[in-house]
Amino acid sequence: MNTSKLQTSLSKWLMPIANKVEQQKHLQAIKDGMIAIIPIIILGSICILPIAIANLLGSGPVYDFITNNMSILTYPDKFTNGLLSLYAAFFIADSLGKRYGLNTAQLGITAVIVHAILSGVIIEGGIGNQYFGAEGLFTSIVSSILTVEVTRFMINKKLVIKLPDSVPVMVGESFSSLLPLIVNAIIATIIVAITEKVAGKVFPEFIMSILAPAIKSMDTLPAVMIVMLLTQLLWFFGLHGPAITSAVWAPFAIQYAAENIAAYTAGQPVTHFFTFGLYYNMLQVTGSGLTIGLVILMIKSKAKSLSAVGKVGIIPSCFGINEPIIFGAPIILNPFMFIPFVFGPLVVTIITYFAMTSGLVGMPIANPPSFLPPGVGAFIMTLDWKSVALVFVNIIIMTVIYYPFFKAMEADELKKEQEYESAM
Repeated sequence: MNTSKLQTSLSKWLMPIANKVEQQKHLQAIKDGMIAIIPIIILGSICILPIAIANLLGSGPVYDFITNNMSILTYPDKFTNGLLSLYAAFFIADSLGKRYGLNTAQLGITAVIVHAILSGVIIEGGIGNQYFGAEGLFTSIVSSILTVEVTRFMINKKLVIKLPDSVPVMVGESFSSLLPLIVNAIIATIIVAITEKVAGKVFPEFIMSILAPAIKSMDTLPAVMIVMLLTQLLWFFGLHGPAITSAVWAPFAIQYAAENIAAYTAGQPVTHFFTFGLYYNMLQVTGSGLTIGLVILMIKSKAKSLSAVGKVGIIPSCFGINEPIIFGAPIILNPFMFIPFVFGPLVVTIITYFAMTSGLVGMPIANPPSFLPPGVGAFIMTLDWKSVALVFVNIIIMTVIYYPFFKAMEADELKKEQEYESAM
């Protein structure tokens, strides 16, 4: 098996791109900010479980209790998923501000204010919050980056109020943030006015109309397969694949999850396939490359080194942590593992996509935590027992894909061990 030329070629063009993405402050801040709101989405997902339970029961005393008290049981959802983009604006600004060494708390609050100006809709003297949820997530990216860059520019140009050192730190920081806050609010107001006058739309609608092709294309099978392929390739060359690629796909996947939750809560069809929970609980369950089958093969291996690594890796793999296998087998730059590790997950992606889009398995309606045992996160995500079966079918398929390549690796490892023992 000779893949050295292919590895060299891929490494030549892939590494520079990966390094650029990893070093790009704005992309990394967006990724970190979006990941920071996942606990809020999980809480919102928990809050809509009464709806799912009622749908499963259909009738009975428990059903009656839930339906009679639905408004209070799901009440927190309005303040978690319902205000998701406000929280995203804070966390993205906080993350980007840290990368610039700025006062991130003040930046976060300023970003929330800017986002409220850009996204709020005046309705009969009040503020409509329809764009404070998932629909405003991409606006929150604009709000937070605008806030940080305007503030950074003003600080660099010393366009801030500087009080004497004798003034308490908190007071000094408050006043130093005043002028950037005012300027950011004015800029946001001007953007809103221009958008409404020129495009005839509120700003979030305008942004979404521009991004519509990209948003729709990210939820397609080819797009998800590209994400999976790049992620696996990066891992194979020793770079943390999800940490790099999620800077691009995480905002889309998180928005899809939030929209699915909102649609399910409203009793509307759930349409999105690619969500953050789906990535970790189905497409990459037990870790990147779905390696738990490989771990089991390693445990049973006659090669002592492979067996030892497999035993160390089995428990972490059950919770989606497979770095002991990636670095210990190793999978990185291992010619025996290139094909199954990089291309095997694409087979799983295709199977999962058609299983869900055909209606055979339920679509994601919640966003469970990552690092759950196989099948647990899938069930929480879909409330469909068939999703659990699908997880194990995928694991079995991946094990079959790994098997012939593992046997070749095992034979090579046994040969090395025998040569070592003979030399002793």
